[in-house]
Amino acid sequence: MVHADSSTFAEGMSKKEVYAQVLEQAKALFEGQRNWICNFSNTAALLWHAYHSLPLPSSAVNWAGFYFVDPTNASQLILGPFQGQVACQVIAFGKGVCGAAAKTGVTQLVEDVEKFPGHIACDGASRSEIVVPILKGGKVVAIIDIDCAELNGFGPEDQTALEELAKLLAQSCDF
Repeated sequence: MVHADSSTFAEGMSKKEVYAQVLEQAKALFEGQRNWICNFSNTAALLWHAYHSLPLPSSAVNWAGFYFVDPTNASQLILGPFQGQVACQVIAFGKGVCGAAAKTGVTQLVEDVEKFPGHIACDGASRSEIVVPILKGGKVVAIIDIDCAELNGFGPEDQTALEELAKLLAQSCDF
């Protein structure tokens, strides 16, 4: 398949089918490529187009991307490849949804960001969020961050698929 076609999703696909295609296309794109910049950039595009191929609330995703543990300060995250509006450049461990995931190493599934203590509003339109840590050698190296402009934008199906994607990224990239 031509690389640009990797981010084309057929109309009427279920969320499960879309996530299966994301994982399949990611594996194909990563084959022979271990550079994290390339792989995370393509994954951000895959996720962006995947969500926008689905009905609401998924199509209301307004940010899809990654933050990485800052190599110059291991107690903060630094912005990585993404799709959406400009974003916070640095987030301290323990601050907001991203920082909570980085500090605990546990997925944060937030139905209403306004109810999350210390939520950081990089984009005031965001209403729900899912943040999945990417672990390598038992340590957080990055996080997947997806924001949605609708409440309850994500559920267990999203969590399961994004956690699988996080494992794939950890296995497929040299950091």
